[in-house]
Amino acid sequence: MIKVAIIGAGIGAKHLVGYRALPDRFAVRQVCDLDLTRAAQATGDDPDITLTDDLDAVLADPEIDLVDICLPPHLHVPVAVRALEAGKHVICEKPLARSLAEMDLLEDAARKAGKQVFPIFQYRYGLATAQLHALIEAGLAGKPFVASAETHWNRQPDYYAIAWRGTWAGEAGGAALGHAIHAHDLLCHFLGPAREVFAQTATAVNEIETEDCAAIALRMESGALATSSVTLGAGDDTSRIRICFQGLTAQSGSAPYTPAEDAWTFTARAPVTQGQVDAVLAKVAREVPGGFAGYLAAVADALAGQPGREVTLADGRASIELVSAIYSAARQGGMVHLPIARDDPIYTGWQPDDR
Repeated sequence: MIKVAIIGAGIGAKHLVGYRALPDRFAVRQVCDLDLTRAAQATGDDPDITLTDDLDAVLADPEIDLVDICLPPHLHVPVAVRALEAGKHVICEKPLARSLAEMDLLEDAARKAGKQVFPIFQYRYGLATAQLHALIEAGLAGKPFVASAETHWNRQPDYYAIAWRGTWAGEAGGAALGHAIHAHDLLCHFLGPAREVFAQTATAVNEIETEDCAAIALRMESGALATSSVTLGAGDDTSRIRICFQGLTAQSGSAPYTPAEDAWTFTARAPVTQGQVDAVLAKVAREVPGGFAGYLAAVADALAGQPGREVTLADGRASIELVSAIYSAARQGGMVHLPIARDDPIYTGWQPDDR
């Protein structure tokens, strides 16, 4: 049984639902938040969960195996490093870090502690992605050609009533970072890492510091080309992924926050037949844990010595490197090549105040 402390009861409330779906693998023992009323609402006054506003006490508790960080982005690495130094494994919300230099600090702390860090990318888990993995493993997908991602969400001024949102210091970035980061992770998960990036960004929807629109073009290591369209000025919240492989085209539904749990279509391309595709799909178990439950099941497997499905610290670094390249390309007005060198100014942070 993995004993957990959740730090931050905002998005942490959704994490708690995931843990409760796996009662044989996890036990949430503490929820830490400066607002104890919010913490009580998140837990439903569960008598088995201690509520506290004392982070030091949580980190000093020998019973806690895993610290789940659900705080504003500028606190992610400082708190994660403290948790690692206290001998805890770490789960951390996105973005994992605010620069590649911060990633170096986090990786060094994890290595010294001998503990694991799991970035949050729960969009990877669900029936649809299990189906696509099965088609790839069966050899039916073949070479990826192109892909497109849409993150078209609606964020009104009231969303930014929380003081740290929409700021470089607090949120660390805008739509390209905090909103489209999951779609970009899915693209890289299925197409391989990005190697060339071109991007344009704009602040057009709300009066904020950070961008709320972006148009991004990627060339992946696999040779595939991908585009990402991002806005917080849509009429509703819609996420969509479409990937054209040599043997089939995979297309998501439009569910904004749980794309892998939505119904996808898989359309064969000759010489692959639809019958071959459908035969593989029929063998995929329908009851696949999705979202946070699927993500946490993979974490539990990794901690039990059965890795392979979890989101790794290396995945988190790749995500932060892509974010760095997006902001660098948008500011330079040209193509950025990855990996990013240590002497590149963007390595130490994309926030304007850091440059």
